[in-house]
Amino acid sequence: MVNTDQTVSELTAIVGQHHIITDAAKSLRFRTGYRSGQGDALAVVFPGNLMEMWHVLEVLHKHDIIIIMQASNTSLTEGSVPTPGYDRPAVVVSGRRIQDLQLLNHGEQALAFPGTTLFTLENTLAKIDREPHSVIGSSTLGASVIGGINNNSGGALIQRGPAYTELALYAMIDENNELKLVNHLEIDLGETPEEMITNLQERRFDVDAVPKPQHHGSIPDHEKVVRDVDSEKPVRYNANPKQLYEVSGSSGHVAAFAVRLDTFPKDERSKVFYIGTNDPGVLETMRRDIMKTFKNLPVSGEYMHKEAYRMAKKYGKDSLIVIDKLGTALLPRMFALKAWGERFLSHIPFFKPYFPDRMLQALGHLFPNQLPPRLEEYYEKYDHYLQLKMAGDGIEEARAYLEKYFATASGEYFEADANEEKKASLHRYVTAGVAIRYQEIKQDSIDILPLDIAFASNEFDWFEHLPKEIEDKIDYKLYYGHFLDHVMHQDYILKPGVDAHEVKQAMLKILDQRHAIYPAEHNVGHMYLAAPSLVAHYKKNDPTNSFNPGIGQRSLHKYWGEF
Repeated sequence: MVNTDQTVSELTAIVGQHHIITDAAKSLRFRTGYRSGQGDALAVVFPGNLMEMWHVLEVLHKHDIIIIMQASNTSLTEGSVPTPGYDRPAVVVSGRRIQDLQLLNHGEQALAFPGTTLFTLENTLAKIDREPHSVIGSSTLGASVIGGINNNSGGALIQRGPAYTELALYAMIDENNELKLVNHLEIDLGETPEEMITNLQERRFDVDAVPKPQHHGSIPDHEKVVRDVDSEKPVRYNANPKQLYEVSGSSGHVAAFAVRLDTFPKDERSKVFYIGTNDPGVLETMRRDIMKTFKNLPVSGEYMHKEAYRMAKKYGKDSLIVIDKLGTALLPRMFALKAWGERFLSHIPFFKPYFPDRMLQALGHLFPNQLPPRLEEYYEKYDHYLQLKMAGDGIEEARAYLEKYFATASGEYFEADANEEKKASLHRYVTAGVAIRYQEIKQDSIDILPLDIAFASNEFDWFEHLPKEIEDKIDYKLYYGHFLDHVMHQDYILKPGVDAHEVKQAMLKILDQRHAIYPAEHNVGHMYLAAPSLVAHYKKNDPTNSFNPGIGQRSLHKYWGEF
């Protein structure tokens, strides 16, 4: 029997009473997923450094407590919060206070800690004209670097692939039920956990003379893989068995203390070609030509459908204005403030749920249209849009190709100026929140079904055509995604009274017939069944099932016992 009072007392002694939450109302934000999901926790603990985090894990292991590692809690599939049904108490361990970032060998690589955000990494590297492995939408929500590695998160950058590293310092509980700290950073930090942590935190090594690692800090040979447009399988998706390695793809089944990642030179010049057509086959033919014949692989290729454009124009307008005028630096704090406001106002009967979002939606109507005339012109003429971003010599290569291609192909293109590029990119970004905003405005009177899908690389007819029995249950379909590697986001706003779970099961059967893989960019969380290869990875990392049990709809019990 777990002595919960003793556990809480020992945790408080480590982090201090101001950095532990035991009150259920106050901890709700950390026990609730970004879109859905909620479970109980004995406490939420916020260690202030790696040593405190190690001592917290020691206490939880000693008392046989389930450990839910959490950074920014931006998972869209309930993957970083507790869930009902555990056979032991659970504690959420938040790493958000541990935000250190160390650049290695003059920025060629980076060491990220539990609370280091993608936003911080991007902005730190920008000062030395370098970039991280990927750019993902949730970076503006404060998503963490380690969270991305845990989930093999994808992103918009075609050349680099999902977040991945083989270089990490992490804690695990082995098959003998012993807590261990594993140093695979390929940096000599000593032998004991205390030595490793102290030497890492205090930088007792030359950060600009770290030996070149034997293992990879990003996915090797990804460009060759993603160019295979004749593959009968998807070429880029989370949880690819080839990209499961210790912390990478672990889904929180270990406690990552630090990850070592490659960085990349920043492009000196780039250009976005904005493309419109009414024929999705025109885009697919172009995709195949580009991926097979271009010497210079594009930076990105972001797709939007007409309905997604229209809905984002109406329900993402305020978000676009805020990001455009204030930048992204304040966004993580603003989202945290909004979450606090929702929790505070929920106790006041006068205010309806989601009041901050409803207020922002109303304020957005007071401002004029933010989208440039040429984007609006294409919206009136075409159903499908592609933002093709090229860099360096690839700009001239794309310019010559598009001029020749659209001399006969149905559609047209223009070279976006700086304002058009920025607004188009922001418009595409805010689309990801449109379905949620619509649902909030409707006060939960309707359900939404968000899917992210990796289609077979050789599938020519990629654009979805649903059977009438499913089509009749949907009000709006929002299609957008990373077109060049066939990773699509498909958000469905269902008609009132329609059961989202029922529609989802019907959708997944169709996707299975198309040999698609889902989720493509997000963790399986508690919403999807983990594939056998992923479960094997979980069990190898966590034989006792002590970290984040139940992920992938698998066992919630100690030693992977049956439900």
